[in-house]
Amino acid sequence: MSPITSHVLDTALGRPAKNLTVRLSRKGERGEWTALSERVTNDDGRITDFLEGALVSGTYRLTFETALYLESTTARRAFFPSVDVVFEVDAEVGHYHVPLLLSPFGYSTYRGS
Repeated sequence: MSPITSHVLDTALGRPAKNLTVRLSRKGERGEWTALSERVTNDDGRITDFLEGALVSGTYRLTFETALYLESTTARRAFFPSVDVVFEVDAEVGHYHVPLLLSPFGYSTYRGS
């Protein structure tokens, strides 16, 4: 399993958000973002394969493409067309799970386990 994982739940529909595109990026020393991977949530709303190998300490960002997902599920418009979750990683910790609870007009996130 990847050292960074995610799970997206569509709270308006009460089910996992499948087929939602999520991009993982890492912030460089000069403040620039480098894309590391782009994945799509599975039928259970999960992504478990963002990275292979060792985790590097630093600042990471998950970008959830919420507009595309919401428009494709019952044609809902998104107030937040994308959601960026920026977080700090300590490589010694080993695993970071970043869930997203999503609805057309709001979202929340937290450090999962």
